[in-house]
Amino acid sequence: MYVPKESQPKQGGAAAKARDGEKGGKRKIVAQNKKARHDYAIIDTYEAGLVLMGTEVKSLREGRTSLADGFVQIDRGEAWLHNAHIPEYHQGSWTNHSARRKRKLLLHREEIDKLEAKSQETGHTIVPLAIYFKDGRAKAEIALARGKKEYDKRQTLREKQDRRESDRAIAAARRRQRGG
Repeated sequence: MYVPKESQPKQGGAAAKARDGEKGGKRKIVAQNKKARHDYAIIDTYEAGLVLMGTEVKSLREGRTSLADGFVQIDRGEAWLHNAHIPEYHQGSWTNHSARRKRKLLLHREEIDKLEAKSQETGHTIVPLAIYFKDGRAKAEIALARGKKEYDKRQTLREKQDRRESDRAIAAARRRQRGG
């Protein structure tokens, strides 16, 4: 007997995502590094897996972490996240982790080689932008970035303010047009 697709029961989870052609799931952001977007011009972004201990995952799920001082370094063909502060899990025991230990990032070989080559150039660095959970796995969004000069930062802020003012003026004009 033929049953139309609309009347078939919906499947959830990975099977539905694979069937529907979706790639990836919803992101639950734990921490963002907003200062990085202010201090650096972002050239390219990458998604990397994080190698974590159990207590680090539990602490991340509580949403208590900071990327303010974090940076990424390539060492012997491996990417490492340094200075990301994931506080100790308050219910942890002697198995608790160190808050500022270096953590390995999981990337493809080609991505690591490309990042290493680009970060060797003058003025380029690799910074973490966010840590989030995607399909239950901890991920880090990292970026190849170039440091901004002070005048670049002021110019960016000025452009942002101008854009905001023009959007407000357009919205006010539309409100006046509809009302009168």
